[in-house]
Amino acid sequence: MKIKGIIFDMDGVIIDTEKWYQRFWVQGAVENGFPMKPEHVLEIRSLPEKLAAPLLKKIVCPDFDYARVRDRRKELMAHHIEEYGIEKKKGIDQLLQYIKSNGLKCAVATATDIDRTTQYLKQIGIYDYFDKIICASMVKNGKPEPDVYLEASRQLGLQPMECVAVEDSPNGVLSAFRARCNTIMVPDLTPPDQNTAKLLFAKADDLIQVIDILEIHKKAVEK
Repeated sequence: MKIKGIIFDMDGVIIDTEKWYQRFWVQGAVENGFPMKPEHVLEIRSLPEKLAAPLLKKIVCPDFDYARVRDRRKELMAHHIEEYGIEKKKGIDQLLQYIKSNGLKCAVATATDIDRTTQYLKQIGIYDYFDKIICASMVKNGKPEPDVYLEASRQLGLQPMECVAVEDSPNGVLSAFRARCNTIMVPDLTPPDQNTAKLLFAKADDLIQVIDILEIHKKAVEK
């Protein structure tokens, strides 16, 4: 099937923020007396609070105060961005230009709230490339449920199977797969395990390689 749209996760795909989220989750937890470790943060990537909060109580400690630690993490992240800015992931400018020059539609599907999503995309100068921005707060269920990708494809006026989803985390990949998008994983903090690999349309080392994958598929469909 011809690909007509690209839907991006944001953190870890468009912007290089996941390593800082990981660091500041742990720092915020430790400051509040909770023994959180970096691997615990990987378990909650892309998850909404209703799933992340009970999971952290299970894997960190029963009295883990999700709201307090999350708020501290947000403070630390805001201070970091104010001082150092936001780093774009390698190849995002080239990929967005490819999408534009080939007449493809483009959206963001993210767990991050709309205010911060808008701020970050404008701050790095790529906001205007996106036709739609869908945040988990706009749908009933966040990732790994398919709602955010289903809504993104609907707002683009496309079927999910006409879209490529670009994701970096297992929970995000599962969300896009459940929506029946063609999912390309560009791993950030963790490579795909066997279960995640089975769900992929393709795996790319970076966003430059996503262009190559899209071009190969385009030529195959045109034959």
